Amino acid sequence: MTKNKQKIKYTTKKIKHSFTGRMLTKYAGLSPIMHYINKLEIGDELNELFPTEKNNATKFSNVQVILSVLLACLSGVNRTLRISNFTSDSLVQRLLNLSKNLNKDVIAQRLKKLGQSGSIQFQEYTFGKLSRWIAESRLKEITIDCDSTVQTVYGNQQGAAKGYNPVKKGAKSYHSLLAFISEIKIVVNNRFRTGSAYTSNGIVSFIKQTAAILPKEIEKIFFRADSGFFNGSLLDKLEELHWDYLIKVKLKNLNNLLEQQQWEQVNSEISICEFEYRAKQWKKGRKLKAIRTLAGYKEAEYFGEQQKVAFYDYACYCTSLEGNAKELHEKYKERSTSENWIEQVKNQLLAGKTLTNNFHANDILWQLGIFAYNLSVMMRYKLKKHWKEEHNTFRQWYIELPAKILTGGRQITMKIYEKYYFRDDWENFTNALVM
Repeated sequence: MTKNKQKIKYTTKKIKHSFTGRMLTKYAGLSPIMHYINKLEIGDELNELFPTEKNNATKFSNVQVILSVLLACLSGVNRTLRISNFTSDSLVQRLLNLSKNLNKDVIAQRLKKLGQSGSIQFQEYTFGKLSRWIAESRLKEITIDCDSTVQTVYGNQQGAAKGYNPVKKGAKSYHSLLAFISEIKIVVNNRFRTGSAYTSNGIVSFIKQTAAILPKEIEKIFFRADSGFFNGSLLDKLEELHWDYLIKVKLKNLNNLLEQQQWEQVNSEISICEFEYRAKQWKKGRKLKAIRTLAGYKEAEYFGEQQKVAFYDYACYCTSLEGNAKELHEKYKERSTSENWIEQVKNQLLAGKTLTNNFHANDILWQLGIFAYNLSVMMRYKLKKHWKEEHNTFRQWYIELPAKILTGGRQITMKIYEKYYFRDDWENFTNALVM
């Protein structure tokens, strides 16, 4: 079969909306979202990045496949078969100018064909978008919360391996890295990794890459992470970049080390201390700050007599910040909100839920889930009244709207139930995206 070198051009169709008393279709909220995506020129830019050569068997462009997955993530749809069914929706077909629904095999084959270079190109493209969004936020100081997340897989997916898996021990998984900007909740950087990767594997290059993404307008950066990232090379890099940091300490003999310190009592339950420490691989020593909290009492025998002895919970931090261990402990606990954002990325935007047997295709699918999450955050920010709500709530109120699609008079109209409870909010949201 000979190829025609003519490339498929990305196009979309505009849809007007009005309110009526009938309810038929499900994803009416995708219409203003697609308008916003086109306003950001995402479709055109991706079409330039991943052009599609047309031949006799080609019915869909690469960008149609990519945007179908992106819209599916926003709509709570995962797996290639379900995405195929999702593209049979009349509104989705009109928004993406599809002549018919995508076949599940087409989705997998196109992403596999993009390969490693495609996954790298797409990530670099999203980094460019992120840099502009962060600059538009006009933030001068930011907090970066870094964490890893395990995604259990069931099958023989390429790159999946046994490793740290707190949910299902011994199962194969992927173990990805995520970094959030806490002030605006977006994922500033991510890395899709095999399940056998240790938490801090590649963290230095990851931080170097993150620094390159951030716009020059950012003047002060505070990095916060759990004990999996307690790594001398990371500390060297953060200090080289002049980032402040707060990282929980992980050492084999940590409790024994802490028991030997001189503790200053803050109140009846809390004591604090600080001391110099230098690991063998470190270039220099650093100050560690620790807190112990009374956990209770246990029975112990001393010289034949039973006595109640206090036992403690310990937490220790390596930091460039001023302040005592109690203050730092409270600041560290603020990072717990990033776990909620990871839950949204994985279970509400479905990053990592759609898989093929190819590692780089799965990387692209993961990237699309991350990009969908960031788009969701940026769109919710347009309507600040609902900005802090989770994506599931946003989807139920603003995307899964019942409607009917009508054609006539050379235009397409979407009829929405006139007594929809969130009608005013939805129209305000739509206007915010369109403006």
